[in-house]
Amino acid sequence: MAKRKRKKCNLPNIPAASSQAAESRDIEQNEVPQGPRRIRLYGDEILRKKAFPIQEITEVERKLAEDMLVAMYAAPNGIGLAAPQVGVLKRLIVIDVNRNDPASRPLMLINPEIESLEGESIAEEGCLSIPDVTADIKRAEKAVVTALNMDGEEIRVEGEGFLSRALQHEIDHLNGVLFIDHVSGLKRQLLRGKLRKLVKEQS
Repeated sequence: MAKRKRKKCNLPNIPAASSQAAESRDIEQNEVPQGPRRIRLYGDEILRKKAFPIQEITEVERKLAEDMLVAMYAAPNGIGLAAPQVGVLKRLIVIDVNRNDPASRPLMLINPEIESLEGESIAEEGCLSIPDVTADIKRAEKAVVTALNMDGEEIRVEGEGFLSRALQHEIDHLNGVLFIDHVSGLKRQLLRGKLRKLVKEQS
């Protein structure tokens, strides 16, 4: 997820868990790519695939989480990333909605599941996989998510406001859903030109 530039949000005190055809193939479960992770962009088919649950937390998963944080922080407005966005079909997300705060601790969530949603809010969203495209998206104001942290411990994250939105956005990615899928038909038509351009740049 890409941070909205016009609003500063604070992270609640939550325990941390902390060529196109060739490159768009799915990375195997035990493969550890060398070098920086490339964020996949709109038009890459992996963004539309459902990620698989992680059965065992090994050094592969820990390295993946670290690499995802590096890729997320490398983007000036990056505050969330899901494993499919770096080409890995695993149910792992990282989030840091207050990344400019030195005391902020990123969330690293394995197999996150939404337990409950409450309320409703509309706010502007963007995505690192769909650069330069934003839209007002309706989401639940509060979200409760269960997951495992990097030590395999069960945790419960209660998010409100921007954190709730980031949790929903990144979990959508694990199911092959993009934020533009929540845009109404008419508004999506207005985005069509930008989306076509992105696809063309990927080909």
